[in-house]
Amino acid sequence: MNQWEVVIGIETHAQLATVSKIFSGAATAFGAEPNTQACAVDLALPGVLPVLNRKAVDCAIRFGLAIGAKVAEKSVFARKNYFYPDLPKGYQISQFELPVVQGGAITVQVGQGEKAYEKTVRLTRAHLEEDAGKSLHEDFHGKTGIDLNRAGTPLLEIVTEPDMRSSDEAVAYAKALHALVRWIGICDGNMQEGSFRCDANVSVRRPGQPFGTRREIKNLNSFRFLKEAIDYEVQWQINELEEGRAIVQATVLFDPDTGETRMMRSKEDAHDYRYFPDPDLLPLLIDAEWITRTRATMPELPAAKQVRFEADYGLSAYDSRALTASLDMADFYEAVVAIAGKSAAKPCANWVMVDLAARLNRENLEIGESPVGAVQLGGLVLRIADNTVSNNIAKKIFEALWNGEGTTADEIIDKQGLKQITDSGAIEALIDEVLSANAAMVAEFRSGKEKAFNALVGQAMKATKGKANPQQVNELLKKKLG
Repeated sequence: MNQWEVVIGIETHAQLATVSKIFSGAATAFGAEPNTQACAVDLALPGVLPVLNRKAVDCAIRFGLAIGAKVAEKSVFARKNYFYPDLPKGYQISQFELPVVQGGAITVQVGQGEKAYEKTVRLTRAHLEEDAGKSLHEDFHGKTGIDLNRAGTPLLEIVTEPDMRSSDEAVAYAKALHALVRWIGICDGNMQEGSFRCDANVSVRRPGQPFGTRREIKNLNSFRFLKEAIDYEVQWQINELEEGRAIVQATVLFDPDTGETRMMRSKEDAHDYRYFPDPDLLPLLIDAEWITRTRATMPELPAAKQVRFEADYGLSAYDSRALTASLDMADFYEAVVAIAGKSAAKPCANWVMVDLAARLNRENLEIGESPVGAVQLGGLVLRIADNTVSNNIAKKIFEALWNGEGTTADEIIDKQGLKQITDSGAIEALIDEVLSANAAMVAEFRSGKEKAFNALVGQAMKATKGKANPQQVNELLKKKLG
């Protein structure tokens, strides 16, 4: 494997967050009965004309600004000609020589811990186009059904340079892109519904040699499949070359059940599609004022937010990266800190990244669906910070909030009598009782067995039903045991 270098480029189709299609007024909602959301324009009935959806262009501009690309003053729609049953016009309206977004880059983190590194993936272009319909094979025996609901759905096709050198880099890029399009509000990122699909162009070469012949793996709709498909394809290509066979440029499909790729058709080149400017659509002109207006509506981007989280809240690079994995999570975290205070920024981060994230993961919920809101969690962290409750008790309160047993931490603390005992006199009296009841443990500790101390701490906490301040218990025990 070390004698070979892997070369990967990715094309991603992101479905844009519009309520109507790119060239018609038909709805884009997912899950409608087949062919109920295809109008005369989508069906290519004689005499109809396409009209460009302004919101789709706004989405493209937002993406261009987010990746530091050039947003073209003039871009042109082209017809990509091919025959397929779910393409009623016999061509797809796309962009070819003059795309709306040109260049740009996305920097991603690959791996975790000490082996983690940053990788910048250059983007070639992003262009607007319409989706085709869908051929349905599974519901019919010996026949194929055609559902044209998706025909005309607006897509942004995002194309990288062949900059990635492993499946790990490809997945890191795809995840970063997925997070970004959701962050800037141009795509819902729902991979199960086909809103975000990746095609991976994969080739191998000897280091320092020209690029090898690539094969394109189509329609990968999960990060796991993306990794598995690339890994299989790389090994397959290496085996072919080492056995003296040439790689033929092709389009392949990945079968998740077998973990293998299989050839679908020999790969077409641009000239096979006979691209030419669409005579029904004027060139798309975007002036500086439109870009300025769009820029004013952009959220703070993930990289800028990470830097600010480190500066404002004293967080580590790891914490700030984790908390900016999505805009919803970043906003949630800031809302928690707004209640608990900046001095509790790190405990707030821990609660969001660890306790809350683990629970959401277990219940398969998004952060926006959390039964414990940011204000509630902030109130809980506040009570830990002011020593009203210990961390252990706080976990019980969190559980109660999650289960709807109260609306605030304060309400649950009062209702269940969970306030921490901080009166040193009361704690000292309880410790005296614990020491006299556990003479054997005291003797073990004095004979040098450190574990006995932890056991005594446990007994003291048990005696107070977990409500004593653990730090005070530790200090008073040490003092008593001398």
